[in-house]
Amino acid sequence: MPARTENPLGEPCWIDLVTRDPAASIEFYAALLGWRAVDTGAGSGRYTMFFHGDAAIAGLTAQDPSNGNRDFWTTFLAVDSVDETVQSAKSAGAAVLAVPQTVGDQGRLAVLTDPAGAAVGIWEAGGHRGFAADNEIGTPVWHELITRNFASAVAFYGEVFGWTPIPLSDTNDFRYSTFGHDESMTGGVYDADAMLPAGVPSHWQVYLGVADVRASAERVPELGGTVLREPWDSDFGTFAQIADATGAVFLLGQVEQSPGA
Repeated sequence: MPARTENPLGEPCWIDLVTRDPAASIEFYAALLGWRAVDTGAGSGRYTMFFHGDAAIAGLTAQDPSNGNRDFWTTFLAVDSVDETVQSAKSAGAAVLAVPQTVGDQGRLAVLTDPAGAAVGIWEAGGHRGFAADNEIGTPVWHELITRNFASAVAFYGEVFGWTPIPLSDTNDFRYSTFGHDESMTGGVYDADAMLPAGVPSHWQVYLGVADVRASAERVPELGGTVLREPWDSDFGTFAQIADATGAVFLLGQVEQSPGA
């Protein structure tokens, strides 16, 4: 698996699962994606790291099952200073969900709510720079912002994180821009205001790569998860929307096996 050699500033660099049942979550992703879970110890709050092969892919944080909160994935964007980014984001209309905090010698983080209401993490790398592989089977392959206010979201992430949006479609029926640097595509922003049910806020979602979306989706119920949207084909690939064994939502995306893997 090719190593990811850098995590460009302003772009997704890590994903983290908050779950009320760590054992069930670990079992689900190990069976579906071949992930290996490593407990980093009491000194780090018993944070769990997921690996695919030797590459760090994602993290897992336990939450109190009695609090009634849903389980969810969080996307983190790479920044060179969490504190400066928080100030810039607040000036641009964001709110702070989790104040800046240091994670041992690994780095610093905070969690924001963008002006359209989507929660997103920010990560200032120390010893841990982020996921070590992507765009491969068993790794993150796409990151997508589903927003109720497309214009304000694109403006916010451009101002605070330096995105260069590239319009893919700009009609009332389908408005979507990709983002990244130097015209590379790292993820997308979808105008979902007319599509989201009442009460569903703007949010980020992650796509995880598999060799065969249909075969993987067939396994999901056996592993305790739910197929929320059956596999579909598009001009951009084959996808399926999944809820894992504790209800956290993500998408499967089909990718080709890399040569020599």
